[in-house]
Amino acid sequence: MPTTTRAAVVESGGAPFTLSDIELDEPGPHEALVRMVATGLCHTDLGVASGGLPFPLPGVLGHEGAGVVEAVGPAVTGVAPGDHVVLSFTSCGDCRNCDGGHPAYCATWLPLNLLGGRRADGTSTISRDGEPLGGHFFGQSSFAERALVDERSLVKVDRDVPLESIAPLGCGVQTGVGAVWNVLKPVTGSTIVVLGAGAVGLSAVMAAALTPATTIVAVDRVGERLTLARELGATHTVNGAEEDLGEALAAITGGQGADGIVETTGNVKVLRQGVDALGARGTVVVVGAPPFGTEVALDVNGLLGGKRVVGLTLGDAETQSFIPALVRLVKEGRLPLHRLISTYPFADIDQAVRDMGAGKAIKPVLTF
Repeated sequence: MPTTTRAAVVESGGAPFTLSDIELDEPGPHEALVRMVATGLCHTDLGVASGGLPFPLPGVLGHEGAGVVEAVGPAVTGVAPGDHVVLSFTSCGDCRNCDGGHPAYCATWLPLNLLGGRRADGTSTISRDGEPLGGHFFGQSSFAERALVDERSLVKVDRDVPLESIAPLGCGVQTGVGAVWNVLKPVTGSTIVVLGAGAVGLSAVMAAALTPATTIVAVDRVGERLTLARELGATHTVNGAEEDLGEALAAITGGQGADGIVETTGNVKVLRQGVDALGARGTVVVVGAPPFGTEVALDVNGLLGGKRVVGLTLGDAETQSFIPALVRLVKEGRLPLHRLISTYPFADIDQAVRDMGAGKAIKPVLTF
């Protein structure tokens, strides 16, 4: 039987989130019904809600959910009713990249997660008054009291860890941590620079602090965030509103340049500065996503010293092993994610959106 629940619906591009009763389809063979406990708010949600991506609206967004499984489809084997789960992206499970342990680069990632609004077979997971809504967002659409979740979006986690403390692991945190651990892989004495001290950037700082990197530089234009970055493990900070980035990084690295840079701002000018600040054989990981079609000019001769520019989706993480490891680090206090989180009742989602846009909240988490 369908399940009626309360959700935050975006009626059209640029419209606010509106609480509304919706109907969830009965779980399919590879789906589960999850009672949401918490869900993070991410810039990707805001970008889609603004109409910046062709996701079908009206629709239900949300892709950093955490909750308790209530029912499962007949083919689900990884979780059972009562299990605590963190929700992340979904993938086909059958293509070359999925088989190779890189599901974030699934051949059908865009329609399954970001653009399609429906299951892979074209059927809807969410309706209202008999009319289908855009859903299946990252396989979950977690801006709702209950969510119909694709099996490959479900990650079983430790029941002893409060779900509101780990909801952001499904996207933003895993992205920042994965940029450092899965791509840069710092060796002893490495210099890591993080451009942008939002949720993804500060997650990268915390991740770098758990590696042999000895110089960790956080760059932002907000002094309070730079102070927090130092408390989370940055050894140096640069205020981009007050200092020339290239000169500052040259001074910190003794003119050698950085070994690894994580670019989270989505600003192509900052990306160019990051590439220029690399040392020989250094790597820039591009995480920040400007509008589709945005281009950046690079000095080709400047790349010939072995520099690499690498794009990244969701930390290139294999979620079933990566997220439980992060949960353990949160539980043990080695990944102090609580320093980034501000909690809001689900009904206050628009206030959370405003606070995020104004820079008052680094990682808003909605609680149910």
